[in-house]
Amino acid sequence: MDVRTNLAELRARRGLGVSELAAKVGVSRQTVYAIESGTYVPNTVVSLKLARVLDTTVEEIFQIEPEDQAPDEIAEVTLLGDTGSMAPGQLLQLCSVDGRLVAVVPEPGSRGLPPADAALLEPVHGGKRNTSAKVQILGDKWKKSTRILIAGCDPSVSILAQALQAQGCELVIAYENSSQALQLLHDGLAHIAGTHLVDKATSKTDLVPITKLFGRNSVAVISYALWDEGLVTAQGNPKRIFGIADLARKDVRFTNREPGAGCRRLLDDMLQKAGIATSQVKGYERITAGHLPAVRLVQSGEVDCCISTNAEARALGLGFIPLAKKPYHLVIRRTQLNLPPIQTLIEILGRASFRREVEACTGYSMRTAGDRLV
Repeated sequence: MDVRTNLAELRARRGLGVSELAAKVGVSRQTVYAIESGTYVPNTVVSLKLARVLDTTVEEIFQIEPEDQAPDEIAEVTLLGDTGSMAPGQLLQLCSVDGRLVAVVPEPGSRGLPPADAALLEPVHGGKRNTSAKVQILGDKWKKSTRILIAGCDPSVSILAQALQAQGCELVIAYENSSQALQLLHDGLAHIAGTHLVDKATSKTDLVPITKLFGRNSVAVISYALWDEGLVTAQGNPKRIFGIADLARKDVRFTNREPGAGCRRLLDDMLQKAGIATSQVKGYERITAGHLPAVRLVQSGEVDCCISTNAEARALGLGFIPLAKKPYHLVIRRTQLNLPPIQTLIEILGRASFRREVEACTGYSMRTAGDRLV
């Protein structure tokens, strides 16, 4: 706060010189000059003496002027994810990707508010994915050149984010399925896309979705992990679910993943191979977006099983029946490979300490993490 003073005007009205006023108050002439010029704000005792000598009040001599408040910075962003449930005030994280300002809903912390750079100003009509919206900017942390955005469904990305943070880099996470993550990368709305889409016959990395979306030699594919996908059941597996065939039982309640998810593709492939019609699966049409939300339905008892990875089952202490091993890879535009935070990320993937930590937390095989495949 700035303090404005009327001392010179009040002194002149009383017909007092600077030296006379200084003597009556018990301060130097220089102090009076400093007060009148606004370069010095006296303490309470001197202020009260000035008011008594001038036969006025302290409030008449000094007034507090509020700091000039900068107008709220309003910006238009591309809002990622399912926007249908977002309301004004929704906190968001921001990241600049190829000059475009992108916003994602941050994961809530175990306590307190999540990290945020902006707040949504108005409702998003129509519930469209990846739509434009106006936000109020809350700070400038997002402007750091060391911040990058990754889209994908792997829960261990939080460990990667912590490792990057220790190196002075920030990772903004947009939790999306493999197909959506690749589309965001294609649309210039993410720096990195995570995918576990695989070929039906060989279980090798399926590069067809990548080659269809991107031009020849336009992206790099970096190996991340090999994980187990399968059926997640309640602790102790009370329904005695042991494989895909059990999904056709009338007493088994299931929740599915959204089209485009790697787990959804695995389920459809295995149902077709087993000769089970989707209409026989109680809950096939029930869609739950994301590994962890689906697994939490099993934990709550709302459904008996879902298809996900062993990492989620381990995290919540649930049962797991493995069905297939799948590779999870990171796709990066070659034009962005030399960005310092991406170089740091690739270097972290090759660290033995990082690999051991992810393996201990998730059960993944991280032996090839950091290897460049394309």
